[in-house]
Amino acid sequence: MRIGIVGAENSHSAAIARTLNVRKAIRGASVDFLWGETDAFAQAAAEKGAIPTIVKSPRQMLGKIDALIVDHRHARHHLRAALPFLKAGIPVFVDKPFCYRSAEGKSFLALARRTKTPVTSFSTVPLQRSFLSLRKKIGKLGPLAGGATFGHCDLRSPYGGVFFYGVHQVEMACEIFGYNVAAVQIVRNAACSTGQLLYGSGAIVSLHFFHRERPPFALTAVGSRGTVHGKIESDADPYEAGIRAFTAMFRTGREPRPHSDILQTVRILEALERSAKSRRKEKVA
Repeated sequence: MRIGIVGAENSHSAAIARTLNVRKAIRGASVDFLWGETDAFAQAAAEKGAIPTIVKSPRQMLGKIDALIVDHRHARHHLRAALPFLKAGIPVFVDKPFCYRSAEGKSFLALARRTKTPVTSFSTVPLQRSFLSLRKKIGKLGPLAGGATFGHCDLRSPYGGVFFYGVHQVEMACEIFGYNVAAVQIVRNAACSTGQLLYGSGAIVSLHFFHRERPPFALTAVGSRGTVHGKIESDADPYEAGIRAFTAMFRTGREPRPHSDILQTVRILEALERSAKSRRKEKVA
């Protein structure tokens, strides 16, 4: 399986290539081609990940690869980069967040369905063994009344504000409490902000966004039978579980995540972005 990567500024590109090309963790899969935003980014990622070929244009990979990874730091560039490959029927993994605007994402996924081309996107945090262990414990709490997540997120990031790191906590929360978020609200302070996910059931989940500090991700859930809290420890290779998920999709065509969940993540991030500006509660589209 020959894989191409579009994007080299993000450290994930080199990390994914190291797992596949250096550690050879997935049998029969390798990153063979890379396009970078600059020559320096491309050269650095290619060296770290032992990627043999750097291309001057992503389109040079068409006809030479079996699957594509799109990995820009700003989500606004993701779908435009993936579109020619989608039209060619090449399966695509889009690193988180999937896109910057849900309307664009909806059109892209509709085209994926029409062309029967597998597409997926996700944060790897909910795939870590420690998260799965917490999820199992939370499953014994009965109906959930609410909870909280904790982690780094700079709302002023030049790479999409809350989109850039907030996606991790949004997906953590949604995987535990559900994707049917009705509205959101952000309360900002100097060192930390909280994003509240408001559910129609009455549950509230608070996302704690630390602007400068980078604490380990953590999760709390409160149910009718008690409370579970834990830190999300990274696996030895924090990317491997995600790589196994999307390379399995490349091989089988079976998508590991519903398109509806992918789009809802983006809609929640859009609402959080609006709330950060308006300082009011915002409905999720």
